[in-house]
Formats: sequence, structure tokens, C-alpha cells
Amino acid sequence: MRENIRFLSEESIEHIPFSHTRYPEMEMAKRSQEFYELLNKRRSVPVIDNVIKRTAPSGAHTEPWTFVVVKNPDMKHKIREIIEEEEEINYRKRMGHRWVTDLKKLRTNWVKEYLDTAPVLILIFKQVHGFAANGEKKVHYYNEISVSIACGILLAALQVYYLKHCLKELAFASS
Repeated sequence: MRENIRFLSEESIEHIPFSHTRYPEMEMAKRSQEFYELLNKRRSVPVIDNVIKRTAPSGAHTEPWTFVVVKNPDMKHKIREIIEEEEEINYRKRMGHRWVTDLKKLRTNWVKEYLDTAPVLILIFKQVHGFAANGEKKVHYYNEISVSIACGILLAALQVYYLKHCLKELAFASS
């Protein structure tokens, strides 16, 4: 199923200035602890397509990323094969002895079975440039940092959505 995708230039999107409330130190510490506790509850959960679509943030309206949701089992398996091939090279050649040794306590290696069994994979691609309204290439500055932040916010938003909505639905369904 393909959706109509609309591409907007950065110039055509209205800028909304950031404003925030400054909280007292004790309130910030409390909120930080609550947020940590919330995210610490994260586990594998059912995936709701509509939530994935709505939880990707937009830093400075540049959106230097593309999120691709993969559900097709054959495609997920092909992705697994590509990743495992590269990861084996990482473990054997690129990472070095100390790095590999440090990872042993996590019991991880280049075999990524979960890529076949996960209900969806969300692939994230960074964009080093976009296009201005006139079609000229426009550099996305700080694209790696922006993409990293977007991934963190996406994970947090999915977690918050799950705890607020899915648990209520599960409780209702079981009653």
C-alpha cells in the first residue's frame, strides 16, 4: 500500500518559535526521574502503524531523515542477511579485540535473529542534503545529530503512546 507523499521545501513551512516553561530544579529532577522510569519500562509491544507515522519529530523543519517501516517477512530476512554480513566483518576485523571483548558480557554477536521475528523494522536513513524550492541542493547541517535526536524522540513517543493507549485497550479487552 503506497501513500501519496508530499514534499515541502523548508521555505514553505511556517516557523513556530520555541517557547518553554522554566521549572524549578526540584521539579526538573522529579520530571527527569519520572521520564527515566517511564522509558525503563519499554518492552517489545504490538505495533500500531498510525502511531509510527505520527511520532517522528521535525527539528528546524529540515527533517534530514527518512523512516522506512518494513513488515514484509522476505524483505526483513534480506535486511537481516545484509546486516549480519556486515556485522560479522565488524566483529572479525573492524571493531578490534577490546571492543569485541567488552561486548561479550552483553552476549551479543553478529547473528541478529530478532530482525526476522520483530513485527516491523523501522529503518532510518540520514539525508546529508535536501532540496530548496528552486530544486537546488541544500545541505542539511548537523544531520547525524538531528537523526539521532529524532530516533530518541521516536522511541520515547512510541513508549508514551503504548503506556497511555495500548495498556488501556488491553485492559478493556480483557474485562
